[in-house]
Amino acid sequence: MKLSPESILEALSKVRYPGNGKNLVEAGMIAGDWQIEGRKVVFSIVFDKPNDPFIKSVIKAAETAILTFVDPEIEIKGNIRALTTPVPPPEPKNLLPEVKNIIAVASGKGGVGKSTVSVNLAVALAQLGYRVGLLDADIFGPSIPKMFGEEDAHPYSENIDGRNWIIPIEKYGVKILSIGFFVAKGSAVAWRGSMAGNALKQLISDTNWGELDYFILDLPPGTSDIQLSLIQFLSLTGAIIVTTPQEVALADARKGIDLFRNEKVKVPILGLVENMAWFTPAELPENKYYIFGKDGGKRLAEELGIPLLGEIPMVQGICESGDSGLPVALSEDSLMKPAFRGLAERLVKSSYKNGAM
Repeated sequence: MKLSPESILEALSKVRYPGNGKNLVEAGMIAGDWQIEGRKVVFSIVFDKPNDPFIKSVIKAAETAILTFVDPEIEIKGNIRALTTPVPPPEPKNLLPEVKNIIAVASGKGGVGKSTVSVNLAVALAQLGYRVGLLDADIFGPSIPKMFGEEDAHPYSENIDGRNWIIPIEKYGVKILSIGFFVAKGSAVAWRGSMAGNALKQLISDTNWGELDYFILDLPPGTSDIQLSLIQFLSLTGAIIVTTPQEVALADARKGIDLFRNEKVKVPILGLVENMAWFTPAELPENKYYIFGKDGGKRLAEELGIPLLGEIPMVQGICESGDSGLPVALSEDSLMKPAFRGLAERLVKSSYKNGAM
């Protein structure tokens, strides 16, 4: 008698999988990777998980069925392999179905002006006519309320269709929310990473953001579990990395880029922003002084094959605007307005290239 997959399958149809009561063939558990050489038969049975409690008993029953109903001389014992179905990683839940683009603004280290870039980018996008939201995701060092001049604001909740929603503060055409609105001014937020991640998720999912073209996430500096938590439950359009020109900042920027490019994360890098690219005195607007080094961000962008979205100069007014709550992107006299407008325009183009909008 010549052995064939058909005769083996006929025998396996008499073996039932206890988990669902179906026979192995009907349940689609036979992999089909047959190896038949003389009287030796090798194949695999597919189980849903590696710790399936029925693996050993099912393989034993399959061996017995083949020896009983096909040929007692078949070499089958020890030749049936147990495979498990690879479980794909869960897709990020769409917590913001009315938002077209979710942009993470990140940095490898603190002090590079990430929040300044986030605030003025959001304002510049709003000035271009886009509907914009901004979440201060820096749980431990929230600065967005001050930079918008809204430190004393208290968002309220509103019942909409039987559910209570947080209503974000709206200013300069941008809907903003921060943990800073919910804690006493000057108080430290002493939370562990998991608590911070859950708080951010609640601020995102329980807020009535409405329809937005761009939702900007001002992430905390570094590569902590907060960034990973956000990536897990949000479908990010991409990330922007903020750095300054000096080598120590560029080294940390590489780490931030590597986080998003990681095989398990795979978030597109929309571009690099070099902040404090040069210093320009107000009285000498044509002069540039490269006090932190020159073209560090440009070289890094070229090396890693990512766009350089903007080079933002350092001027005295940017610090004053952050303290006063009037973003420099709004100032008609500021050298910064065209810089942030250009950044916003290049971000829009980069979003298009990545399939958004």
